[in-house]
Amino acid sequence: MTQKDITFVADFLTEHFNEAPELYNRKGKYFNVERVGQYLKDEDDDLVSPPNTEGNQWFNFLKNSTHLKESPLLFPYYPEKSLHFVKRQMERVIDQCLQKPADVIGKSVHQAVCMPLYKTSESEDSTPQLFKLPFLWNDKTSNIHYVLFTILESSISKIHILRRHTDTSRSVSNGILAVEFGNFLNNSISDSSDSRCYSCLDAHFYDDETVTVVLKESVEQEGKERVLAQLPLS
Repeated sequence: MTQKDITFVADFLTEHFNEAPELYNRKGKYFNVERVGQYLKDEDDDLVSPPNTEGNQWFNFLKNSTHLKESPLLFPYYPEKSLHFVKRQMERVIDQCLQKPADVIGKSVHQAVCMPLYKTSESEDSTPQLFKLPFLWNDKTSNIHYVLFTILESSISKIHILRRHTDTSRSVSNGILAVEFGNFLNNSISDSSDSRCYSCLDAHFYDDETVTVVLKESVEQEGKERVLAQLPLS
């Protein structure tokens, strides 16, 4: 560091953090607030050194715009307040905006069907994660919702497909089914089913009629095969 740097730091500390023991018993602050730090204090008090907005292009632009000056879309500016105060004000406004949609959506949602997928022991301290890869797809042509998922406990080589009509009063055939990959990719009848068993790494709908899956060999060995497969829903 140069002598100039040291002098600068020393002057800064002297100006802003000079102790004043005679003021310790007085209520309030007994040293100057650093200009940046005042914005970060979680208080509702006015800033000790508010910024000078004179010549600010944004404020001048707003001042000269009749429409923007009174627009309810612009968040009000509080030049005398800290960022914590502004943050609380903004959170309050956002909460008000979200409350009405939350109430309306919440009252419109109801349970259409209950379908138990698996059971876990109540004595276990932590329930293991058995439900994986939930992927949603909406077929707008047929008005059907699809959910792709796997259940680790039942079989890692199975992928489940759940489908429901968007009109909850209507039902569809085969509401839920499972596709088991197993060893269907074996090249010949001589391949061992144990050595060529596949499990599903990921699955997504490619389009309304096709599902794309990423499979891997289940055997613990180096150089496991990865397979990208396109499966027709039919």
